[in-house]
Parts: sequence; structure tokens; C-alpha cells
Amino acid sequence: MSDYTLDEFITRFTLQQPAPPKPLRDVRQAAVLLPVVCHPEPTLLLTRRADTLRKHAGQVAFPGGSADPDDASLIATALREAHEEVGIPPASVRVLGMLGPVESSTGFQVTPVVGLIPPDTLLVPNAEEVADIFEMPLQEALRLSRYTPLEIERRGIRHRIYLSWYQHQFVWGMTAGIIRELSRHVARPEESASMNPSLTAG
Repeated sequence: MSDYTLDEFITRFTLQQPAPPKPLRDVRQAAVLLPVVCHPEPTLLLTRRADTLRKHAGQVAFPGGSADPDDASLIATALREAHEEVGIPPASVRVLGMLGPVESSTGFQVTPVVGLIPPDTLLVPNAEEVADIFEMPLQEALRLSRYTPLEIERRGIRHRIYLSWYQHQFVWGMTAGIIRELSRHVARPEESASMNPSLTAG
């Protein structure tokens, strides 16, 4: 994605929005919020998980977590978790829609929810879950060439993951794959044609 305005990003995402994901039976559901901060030059908000967490400690992630029985939808899950983790008020989020779900290494089906937040949103990280909050320019985050593929084997099955650095932050795994898929989703036709189909997110 190159030289997009925020309005064009919104238009391209909305017009090409995939069908709502169908939850799989007997698979635990989770959702993450992809908060696009509406600066004049928009950014993508990410967190670094606390080093004391039992799973994915210290990794760069989007705010999110597992669905609760009381959640009305996976969008509600993403908004609730983002409020609990970094203090984003659910009412301040303009939800654009969802990307297709991905499977996590911990057995969850994770649905990414894309939403816009005002630049003056007061962020309050939950110290038990979040070690750091940072923003990456949206233009930079959605530059497809910044994601390097790596083949790994997990439980006897080969998977493709993606790796990237932004400043001193190491972005990889499911988070990098989700950002890469967002970039593919909003790409212009000429950009889509130049993408190597063998490097789809795994």
C-alpha cells in the first residue's frame, strides 16, 4: 500500500470487506482490535505483552482476547478486550468490519476487527497485561515487502509465518500475518498483481 489517504483506506476496506466469519464448532473463539488512529498521517496501534504473562509473553500484539459468553458478538469481544487492556472506550471506536479469522498456536480461532479511534484517545495500559503501547505509521505497516516469510514446523505440520522489525519492536507470527493480510485486502489492483501468490499468510 503506497500513498493512501485515510479516506481511501476506509473506502477500499469497506468495499472489499469479506463475508462475516463463520465460527467453527468446538473451536475456542477470540477477537483482536486493529485500532487505526486517525492522525493526519494515520497510524496502527499495537501493544507489547507483559513479560509475566503465561502465553506469548513479551510479544507484539493487538489488544484482544478470548470471547466471553456474555459478549454479543466477536466485535463486542474485541472492543471489550481493547478497553480492558489499553483503555480504549468502546463507544469511541468506529468499526469498519472484520478480516477473515486465523488460527492461533494456542488453539483459538481469532477474528481481527478493524476500527478507527480518535487521535486524542486516552490510553491506559493494564500493567498486568501490557508492557508497552506504540504506533506504527499505517503506510509503513501496510508495506507488504517489510514482511519476511519463514517456514516452521509445529506438531508435525509445516506453517508459514512472517517476521518484521519496526524501530526496536519485533513483529512476527499471527500479528505480522494479520497486518500483512490487511495490506493485501486494501491493495490497489496493480499492487495485487505484483504480489507473489505463494506468499499468502499461513
